[in-house]
Amino acid sequence: MHRTARQVKVIQPPSLSLRDLQQGMVRLREYGDLLWTLSAHRINVRYKQSLLGLAWAVLQPLSLMLIYTLVFSVIARVPSGAIPYPVFAYAALLPWTFFSTALTNATNGLVSHAHLVTKVYFPREILPLSYVIAALFDLLVASTVMAGLMVYYHVAITTQVFWLVPIVVVLAAFVTAISLVFSATQVRFRDIGMAMPLLMQLWMYASPVVYPLDKVPARFRTFYELNPMVGIIESFRRVSVLGTAPDMRLLGVAAVVSIGLLPLAYAYFKRVEATVADVI
Repeated sequence: MHRTARQVKVIQPPSLSLRDLQQGMVRLREYGDLLWTLSAHRINVRYKQSLLGLAWAVLQPLSLMLIYTLVFSVIARVPSGAIPYPVFAYAALLPWTFFSTALTNATNGLVSHAHLVTKVYFPREILPLSYVIAALFDLLVASTVMAGLMVYYHVAITTQVFWLVPIVVVLAAFVTAISLVFSATQVRFRDIGMAMPLLMQLWMYASPVVYPLDKVPARFRTFYELNPMVGIIESFRRVSVLGTAPDMRLLGVAAVVSIGLLPLAYAYFKRVEATVADVI
């Protein structure tokens, strides 16, 4: 009886050449169906057998907006310019919640799927990427509340809103790069996952989420603006609710950092991928 030889895939560290990275991208495209299937699975599992269903996608940014409005608008009286503070805060919480949710979940993507990583071959970057896609879906759902807030507070939508597309692209590139680095590092050093809640809290206060950018002291501004989330959040708020063009310098810094970091992060992930099954 003739038996067909089973295909064997040998995983070894890439040479980090452009050719090897291109081959990795081609292989990822070949497994595109798996990426979308896992992404859809993330979304379905999150809301399956839930009384509130998709409402959970807006619960976090909406509840944070209410708390921040009470603390920073009513008590601390942080200025929000020409728009009501609830709209001011929610416009920043949308990109921030996407970033925080995607990064936190993607960081544990490899570790939480050790049973798959050690038994079945597939491009391992699919796991963190699926969490980024699922968080993007939540962002779209939560954006419907922003539309309702703008109608309630009579905040007009302008043509500047079309800038949201490239801004979200830059945001997705940045969170993907950080997710690849953190998820690969988490395999060897589980401290990364333990430190995520603290890191996210510190990172949020280092970004203009609950306060306007112009309140940052000038002497700290140069260092402060190196944080890509500053340009992303400020630009997102400007084009969505302020009706003005994004700050091209800040958005440019965020884009350069994100686009420059993404291939480096991917190369690092593929380098670590070869030993993930042995270490995890």
